[in-house]
Amino acid sequence: MTARLLILNADDYGLSDGISRGVLRAHDTGLISSVSVLAVGPAVDRAVAGLRDRPGLGVGAHLAVVGEDPPLLTAREIPTLVDGHGAFKPGWRSFTTAAMAGRVDMADVRREFGAQLERLVRDLGLPLGHVDTHQHLHLYPPIGRIVAELATKWGIPAVRVPTSTAPGPRGIVVRHWSRSLATRLRSAGLDFPEGYGGLDEAGSLTLSRTQRLVERLARGPARAFEVNFHPGEPTASDRIRYAWGYQWEAELAGLTSAALRETLRRLGLRLGRFTDLPAADGGPTRR
Repeated sequence: MTARLLILNADDYGLSDGISRGVLRAHDTGLISSVSVLAVGPAVDRAVAGLRDRPGLGVGAHLAVVGEDPPLLTAREIPTLVDGHGAFKPGWRSFTTAAMAGRVDMADVRREFGAQLERLVRDLGLPLGHVDTHQHLHLYPPIGRIVAELATKWGIPAVRVPTSTAPGPRGIVVRHWSRSLATRLRSAGLDFPEGYGGLDEAGSLTLSRTQRLVERLARGPARAFEVNFHPGEPTASDRIRYAWGYQWEAELAGLTSAALRETLRRLGLRLGRFTDLPAADGGPTRR
């Protein structure tokens, strides 16, 4: 029997020099097998060279219409996505609240996401194997529809499908949206790992938490899993600008530990990229 596929993906590549450096270290001396590149990240232009030197590292797009960093398009081009200073809404909660109240034009989202893909593919020359979104915003069905359409248009074969095991209303909504997104992607012929972890543990996937999460996923029936991480080597200014409380260094330490490598060996999981997905997990794999 072929070993089941595990994708260990690092988000926010290009966010800063320190974060990007830590991500590359998590690949070079650790277990990161894939990265999601933030087109609006201040360090993305400098970070791209590191990807070209590592052909075995999977690359995807980390699309953003929320957060601290400015959009690629002007306020005139995407007026419903930005405030009077040209800044995105800070997070998924404020975005979805505005969107549900009819204050976000999804055409603006499509334009900004399209510009970000244009930058990554045509300007920076990155071959993209998957797409996801900052703060998992594509779980929101109107955003998920746009992401699926753009993935198809740009020939990107796979999309992340986040989910949650959290109790209460938030977890229920995330799981409902996750199932809806999976259905949409199957209909579009797009791939995705059916097993997923990392939303509930965002920024705090220490070694012990990662081991428990991977062991739980391995007990499930899926043939492929993704766990998304946030390793890095942040500077003091990074911590001030991105005050998320993330344990970047602790995640990096876990990903480079011999103990995690042994856990994967014991569970019979093989590391890979989104382009290695078995067709049965998301749909007809396109190569």
